Amino acid sequence: MLIFPAIDIKGGKCVRLTKGDFSTATKVANSYMDTARGFADAGAEWIHMIDLDGAKSATPKNTDIFMDVAKNTSLKVQVGGGIRTLETIESYIGGGVARVILGSVAVENPELVKTAVKAFGAERIVVGIDAKNGLVATNGWLETSNVNFISLAHEMGAAGVRYFIFTDIDKDGTLSRPNHGKTKQLQSEVSGFGGNVIASGGIKTLANIKTLKKNGVYGAICGKSLYSGTLDLAQAVKSSKS
Repeated sequence: MLIFPAIDIKGGKCVRLTKGDFSTATKVANSYMDTARGFADAGAEWIHMIDLDGAKSATPKNTDIFMDVAKNTSLKVQVGGGIRTLETIESYIGGGVARVILGSVAVENPELVKTAVKAFGAERIVVGIDAKNGLVATNGWLETSNVNFISLAHEMGAAGVRYFIFTDIDKDGTLSRPNHGKTKQLQSEVSGFGGNVIASGGIKTLANIKTLKKNGVYGAICGKSLYSGTLDLAQAVKSSKS
């Protein structure tokens, strides 16, 4: 299993939200670069970065920061937030980003996802499934669709997608443990076509990481737990590999 330490960017600053509520944004670090390099020093291979301004405005806003981390650290960068066009995807990948996350566009323009997978390969494209009560939320989690999270995964699987990030919005930033039930359910569903689920939201302790691994989940995104000190990144990385 892989561990993805997270940095969310809003106004150029490192912040964390609770349940996706932009009014709860709290600064968690002074330097995104120092934070990223600290993650690398702890043994992380990947970093998960979200452009919160981009997610809200539906257009990239903090691109230079993500490119900087991709070029000047050893980390593989996974980026999401406001990515709506092939041109943006190409720009990120051309700039050294390892994977691009497509969220709202998977619901609003599934053909774009299919085209992106064909153009850049399944290893480069991740579909973010952010759900509230099992229904997919879009546009920076400001809107909830009538699309079921399992149904969206199957649709995206048929389009060639093999990587999914599942976030239970009610768990995000709460340190109340992940939604193990829905995460395990989704991993089981997508395993049928070789899919991989990255769990996000609510991860607090090493025990949560061990449960996700036991359930066959491919990866875990850790944010608030690292900044609050309830989870040690080096221990999490070691546990995920053992």
